[in-house]
Amino acid sequence: MQIPQIHPWPSTVEEAIEIQETLRNQVITTDQLNTPIQYVAGVDMGFLEDGTMCRAAVAVLSFPDLKVVETSLAYRPTSFPYIPGFLSFREIPAILDALEKIKNIPNIILCDGQGIAHPRRFGIACHLGVLVDIPTIGVAKSLLIGKYEELSVVRGSWQPLIHTSETVGAVLRTRTGVKPLYISTGHRISLPTAIDYVLRCTPKYRLPETTRIADKLASNR
Repeated sequence: MQIPQIHPWPSTVEEAIEIQETLRNQVITTDQLNTPIQYVAGVDMGFLEDGTMCRAAVAVLSFPDLKVVETSLAYRPTSFPYIPGFLSFREIPAILDALEKIKNIPNIILCDGQGIAHPRRFGIACHLGVLVDIPTIGVAKSLLIGKYEELSVVRGSWQPLIHTSETVGAVLRTRTGVKPLYISTGHRISLPTAIDYVLRCTPKYRLPETTRIADKLASNR
């Protein structure tokens, strides 16, 4: 998979904010999927040597049966500190290295993090989607911004995630009686479609199969 170079990687928060403010105008929040959906992918990150080295993992699964068809790993020195709201600058460089190794191009990438449910509407799923021009979904395990009404404990139930009077995502129950996930558009996909594909990728566990497999690879478990 060929990855275009859109911008240099920043070394300061100020430079990172400038990139987010510039690129967020390229985010598409409507459905622009290449159908039929044959492959879905998950990306995740692990860290080695006291956090100084990144290990990025990509897992490509067939869809809808969710069988692993390809995986890749990439290693790179960590070049940006951990700061909430700037996850992409810490993780995406190595993720792009891992994506360059795959041959089966995914139709959708599910990211372990936020999409537009982000203070500047440009979380890691948006950033990655714009860079590789592939539909992406933010599937976060914890809340970054926004408020929501209480939702049913039943799988498939969801509530809008609201921030500054804007719907930026959904709080989605992917397994009955288990903590919800925080879903938001990354790029080239609408929120309703994102919810649908997340549910179709979570047949058994709380997390999508894409994320579970990528996490195991990144963590070397």
